[in-house]
Amino acid sequence: MRYIGKLTKAFGGGPVFATADVRRLFRSASRAYVDLMLHNLARAKRLFRLAKGVYSFHGDAQLVGFAFPPFYYGCEDALSLHGLWEQETNTVVITPRKVRSGTRKFDGTNYLVRRICRKMFFGYETMKCGEFWVPVSTVEKTLIDLVYFRVHIPKEVLAGLRKRIDKKRLAELLAKCPSKLKKRVNRNYAK
Repeated sequence: MRYIGKLTKAFGGGPVFATADVRRLFRSASRAYVDLMLHNLARAKRLFRLAKGVYSFHGDAQLVGFAFPPFYYGCEDALSLHGLWEQETNTVVITPRKVRSGTRKFDGTNYLVRRICRKMFFGYETMKCGEFWVPVSTVEKTLIDLVYFRVHIPKEVLAGLRKRIDKKRLAELLAKCPSKLKKRVNRNYAK
C-alpha cells in the first residue's frame, strides 16, 4: 500500500498508463506484486482497467481509445462530439491495429472497436473532451467512415452533416480513398 501515493502522483494527471510503466516506476517490486496491486486497485475501483495491461485513474469511457493506439474516435461518436447527433451514443474507437473488432465493456458501459486499414487511417483532429484532448475524425472523414463501415445515417443527421462539410477538404480526403469507396460517397452522400 505504500506505493499507491507514488503511483497516483506519477500517473494521476495523464489519461492512461500501462503495467510496464508501473513496473519501471517500482523497479524494486516484483512483477507479481505489481500485477496484484493493479488488480486489487481496479477491483476496489481506485483505478480502472481499460484493456489488458492498460489502466486509468479516470472512469471516463471516452478514454478507452488510449488502450488501442494509434486511434481516433469516429462514426456516431464523432457525430456526437461535433454536435451533429443528439442521441446518446456508445464510444466508437477506430484503429488500424490488429485487434478484435466489436462491442466491449468498460465500467458497465459499452464501447465499439472498429478496425480500419492503414491506408484509411487519416482525417482526424484533436478535440477537448472533458479534461483531456482526444483524436476525433473531422466532419468530412466522419462521413467517409460512415460509408466505409456501412452505418445507416438518418436523413436529418445527414442534412446537418452536409451543411458542415467543406467540399474542398472532402475532395482531398476522398483522393486518398479506394475508388469504390469514393464512388459510394459521391453517389449517395456528397450531393
